Amino acid sequence: MITKDAEAVAPAAPAPPVEEPRPRAARKRRAWDEVPRWQIYVPLGGYLLFTLVPFYWILLFALRPAGSTSLVPWPMTLDHFDKVWTERSFGTYFQNSVAIAVATLVTTTLVALAGGYALARFDFRLKRGFMLALLCSQFVPGALLLVPLFQIFAELRMINSLASVVIAETVFQLPLSMILISGFIRNVPYSLEEAAWVDGCNRFDAFRIVVLPLLRPGLIAVGSFAFVHAWNHFLFALMFLSDQSKQTIPVGLNTLMSSDSVDLGALAAGGIVAAVPVVVVFAFIQKWLITGFSAGAVKG
Repeated sequence: MITKDAEAVAPAAPAPPVEEPRPRAARKRRAWDEVPRWQIYVPLGGYLLFTLVPFYWILLFALRPAGSTSLVPWPMTLDHFDKVWTERSFGTYFQNSVAIAVATLVTTTLVALAGGYALARFDFRLKRGFMLALLCSQFVPGALLLVPLFQIFAELRMINSLASVVIAETVFQLPLSMILISGFIRNVPYSLEEAAWVDGCNRFDAFRIVVLPLLRPGLIAVGSFAFVHAWNHFLFALMFLSDQSKQTIPVGLNTLMSSDSVDLGALAAGGIVAAVPVVVVFAFIQKWLITGFSAGAVKG
């Protein structure tokens, strides 16, 4: 017979183990694994096909001989590229586009860096109103700037000058570039600059030594955005450059189309010439570009 004291001394039976809830990431991973793969790959394949068919079509017209109706560019020819590069002066257009795009990149980045630092590090009157004005300026189409910019450049005798297009592109790109760079600078702790001041640096040296190296992804993002916009922009070059030897690639592509006929082979070859530099640039900077835009989107 078991007494009450024995019952008190007897060890209690172990409780059954409590199953801990799985982490949310594991639940999502299992739900993803349970989705049939065809429901994933079929839409992606359709989107990839929808994206690549235009590229194949432009390559087809650029590489197959004139008058051919084959769906395969064979035998391939480079006559269309030779025609647009020599007869249509695309070599000169290419040099002008590179000069304008690089100058716009450098000018926009330097000016936006100074303005973005002021917006990020200093408090001044009407700061919120200035930021609002920068944001509202993005809703103004570039066509509205043509008349005042043309009058200003005419007074300065800068019409038919590559510098006029560079200034116009910089003015158009500055508001967004300043907002982005100010967001990048806000992500850099202010204590780093203060520590540099304690070590004897002035404000400029502290910015150059401490802050500027941390802004490389943001500067690449802003610079690439300015470069691509200046490279592809058609309106400013058409209005401010009257001499054919100073035209850019977008304007050169427009000259390949007329009301009577369109040289599809030359137009396709010119489109490839216009697209290849941008594709190459993005292929090399895509890592810093994604990092820069994601960093600038945290604070603003």
